[in-house]
Amino acid sequence: MKRVFGGKKNKDPPPTIQDATDRINKRGDTVDEKIKKLDAELARYKEQLKNTRPGPAQEAVKARAMRVLKQKRMYEGQRDMLYNQTFNLDQVAFASEGLKDAQQTMTAMKSANKELKGMMKTVKIEDIDSMQDEMMDLMDVSTEIQESLGRSYNIPDYIDEEELMGELDALEADMGTETESSGVPSYLQPDKEPDLDAELTLPAAPTGVPPNRQNPQMEDENGLPAVPRASLRG
Repeated sequence: MKRVFGGKKNKDPPPTIQDATDRINKRGDTVDEKIKKLDAELARYKEQLKNTRPGPAQEAVKARAMRVLKQKRMYEGQRDMLYNQTFNLDQVAFASEGLKDAQQTMTAMKSANKELKGMMKTVKIEDIDSMQDEMMDLMDVSTEIQESLGRSYNIPDYIDEEELMGELDALEADMGTETESSGVPSYLQPDKEPDLDAELTLPAAPTGVPPNRQNPQMEDENGLPAVPRASLRG
């Protein structure tokens, strides 16, 4: 059957705005190239008119230049029309992109709204207030526990003022006794360090005459035994 009636042909997808814009831009580039060629040709005719004397030859050059100028004006009109079409397509593309962005924004906002609603069902302000109250109660209990564990044992909670004054007077009397004896209380005196110089000091050498030497012999200035004068006279 397909051979007789032919199969259904697949339709090509419609051109997009970008495809139409690219095609018009190519046509515009082609028209611009033609206008540049006509400009060059007009410039050549202009030089010929300058170098040609008035007459039939000059009129023929003018006719050819007039024909080229008409073609240029036609192409310029087509180029302007293509530019207008490109401008319109750009506006449509901008509007289309704006709508796509708006659709994406709306989709994202709907998804976020749905997610927020689901979260709000699980989080209630009453539960938060109740939790805060419980936390405050727990903190108070924790403080009481710390204070209870920090109590000291066997320490009187109350001391009489007369007992305090008596204790201070006794302490002052003890400090006065130590001050009179040493000038500085014993608990304020620095520890005494051993006197190393005194421990290392040796006894001095004897300077007198030993007791077993009753008649010490005289010595001269050189430390030798002095000779008696009588022996020198003999």
